[in-house]
Amino acid sequence: MGVTGVKMSWILYASATAVALALADILIKLGAGRISNSLAVLLYGSCTFLTGLIWVLLERIRGIPQYAQTSGALAAVGVGVCFSLVTIGLYTTFQTGAPISLVSPYVRLGGLLLASIAGFTLFHELFTWRYAIGMLLVWIGLYLLVTR
Repeated sequence: MGVTGVKMSWILYASATAVALALADILIKLGAGRISNSLAVLLYGSCTFLTGLIWVLLERIRGIPQYAQTSGALAAVGVGVCFSLVTIGLYTTFQTGAPISLVSPYVRLGGLLLASIAGFTLFHELFTWRYAIGMLLVWIGLYLLVTR
C-alpha cells in the first residue's frame, strides 16, 4: 500500500504515460516548422480519433458495454479540446526555436502545479507538509529552469 492507502500499481501506467508524453514532445519538436500547425493538429486529431474508434470497436467485439453520462461526455470533449490546445501551444512554442529541455519541463511542471491545486480545492485530496515541500521544490525548479 502507498502513502495514501492506494496500491502503487498506478506507477507503471503513469511511467508508461510519461514516456509517451516525452516522445510526443520530442516528435513535436522535430516537426515544428516542418508542417503547418493546423495540419499537425489535424493529423494529431485523426490519430487520436482512429485509436479511440479501434478501442471502442474492440470493446464492442469483446462485449464490453459502452455508456456515457452527459457530464462524462462533456468532460471527454473538454479533454480533446485541451489536448488540442496543448498540441497547438507546443508546435507554436517550438517554432520560435525554444529548447525542448526548457519548454517540456516548464509546461509539465506548470500543469502539475495547476492540477495539484485543483486536486486540493476541487476534489479535497489529502494535503500534507511533505507534499507542500515537494510542491515548493517544483516552484523552485521552475524558477531555476526559466532563469538558467
